[in-house]
Amino acid sequence: MPALTTTSDGFLLHGEPFRILSGALHYFRVHPDLWADRLRKARLMGLNTVETYLPWNHHQPDPDGPLVLDGFFDLPRFLRLAQDEGLRVLLRPGPFICAEWDGGGLPDWLTSDTGIRLRTSDPRFTGAVDRYLDLLLPALRPHMAAAGGPVIAVQVENEYGAYGDDSAYLKHLADAFRSRGVEELLFTCDQADPEHLAAGSVPGLLAASTFGSRVEQCLGRLREHQSEEPLFCAEFWIGWFDHWGGPHHVRDAADAAADLDRLLSAGASVNIYMFHGGTNFGFTNGANHKHAYTPTVTSYDYDAALTECGDPGPKYHAFREVIARHAGVPDEPVPGAGPKLPPTCVELDGRAALLPLADTLAAPVHADDPVTMDELGQRTGYALYRTTLPAAGDGLLHFSGGVGDRAQVFVDGAPVGVLERERHDETLPVRVPHPGARLEVLVENMGGVNYGPRIGAPKGLLGPVSFSGTALRGWDCRPLPLDDPGVVPFAPAGEAAVTVPAFHRGTFEVDTPADAFLSLPGWTKGQAWVNGFHLGRYWNRGPQHTLYLPAPVLRQGTNELVLLELHGTTATRAQLTGTPDLGPENTW
Repeated sequence: MPALTTTSDGFLLHGEPFRILSGALHYFRVHPDLWADRLRKARLMGLNTVETYLPWNHHQPDPDGPLVLDGFFDLPRFLRLAQDEGLRVLLRPGPFICAEWDGGGLPDWLTSDTGIRLRTSDPRFTGAVDRYLDLLLPALRPHMAAAGGPVIAVQVENEYGAYGDDSAYLKHLADAFRSRGVEELLFTCDQADPEHLAAGSVPGLLAASTFGSRVEQCLGRLREHQSEEPLFCAEFWIGWFDHWGGPHHVRDAADAAADLDRLLSAGASVNIYMFHGGTNFGFTNGANHKHAYTPTVTSYDYDAALTECGDPGPKYHAFREVIARHAGVPDEPVPGAGPKLPPTCVELDGRAALLPLADTLAAPVHADDPVTMDELGQRTGYALYRTTLPAAGDGLLHFSGGVGDRAQVFVDGAPVGVLERERHDETLPVRVPHPGARLEVLVENMGGVNYGPRIGAPKGLLGPVSFSGTALRGWDCRPLPLDDPGVVPFAPAGEAAVTVPAFHRGTFEVDTPADAFLSLPGWTKGQAWVNGFHLGRYWNRGPQHTLYLPAPVLRQGTNELVLLELHGTTATRAQLTGTPDLGPENTW
């Protein structure tokens, strides 16, 4: 018998009544040296459980390679720390997770195969899932409740009713977990909509729901769908995520706490989404694409109970008061804000132009027409495309199929314009100074779509390119791996303004490492690294105007900041501050 069982009245854990009071905490969005701190703060708020997704694309980046279970993806260590803190764990391994994560967690080596029907009983898809579970589950079984570990339940798929109705696929997943030794409670999770619940549920498994308001109505729909099982809100939305160019979403703490009180007063169990959001470090953010492509920002603060840097926010205190009325909270001091680095100015006095470095970063692929980034094996980041223009004069560049996702165009090294997938751009007027002028197109992958039918949409140049009706042939297509900014050969910056993409480097001193936020006034768009750690993307478009810098990334003494600035700038400085700026707030 599994440790966690269900009755019509609620859950039993080892035969004793148990209400799930959980909070979402994605280990892969938090620096591993801070996991213990975040888990402790979860317990002190009154939670008895934490929930996390598992990003398949980072645990298995290569279909033929070993499983990745170290660093940010050392899930066994995270589970041990949760158990040490006395917390239970809900695992949500997908295979699809959404999570505003690049590609919804599905590996690009899988999604780039257009012949595979994703999230269906297509044997090519289920076969890949089975091979992944064959690697993953042996590493996780020691942490399951049946083996004395903290994991008490495992989710099957994720909001599948909003996507499809392949019941054979869902049954295959449930059987796949069971046949590989998962004895724990299995559950599904869907929006509180009768059609979604019907399409996304599996007979014999607990059906849970997701919502952020209208508590009585949503619980009523869940009860109508499944009358003999506990009520469980598997995602109680207390905030929201942000897109570049949009507002910073927040929710009033008192309003969220009132709905949490309604949930608990109804006897329901809950998973707060998010207890602690964290950060989309590096190139890990996802994107949405409904009417237009909209990439997610670097911060995943989510207006959660714990802020992006792990400080208790207004919701932390409001939720703790609600939980205290229903289940009690630890008789220990409430944690306060953590230390912050004092204001620090960083002079960036080293510089290296990006485009001339391309030849040293990777070998090109020669093709008549441009090939996609997927075909180049470049899964994230950037690719550079080069060819020559046959004639001089004014004309129109036409990019058949558009770009994925943002392209900067240069003629003989001079910037001439930008095209964006978000605006459905396909054409750009240019002036060609002479026959044989060099055309360069720097394309940025802004994040893989994480929800809906466009998961796996290709990146890079998406079709042939022409100038004034003449097809441009003979392309050098080059991936630009940016895994190690330490290989960039910096030279003194000088006083001339920069008009092209370039790396910028500076150093700063730290007495005692502490959390900080990187502010970049005067800079436009690019990437930031501190001591080789990739903080993520910045963009003055907002709403986000600072990048979170975790204390463990810093070291006592001299530290290094590297920026890849994609546009011209006269700025030579960056600022480290103790205060985040996530943009103008939009309360929902």
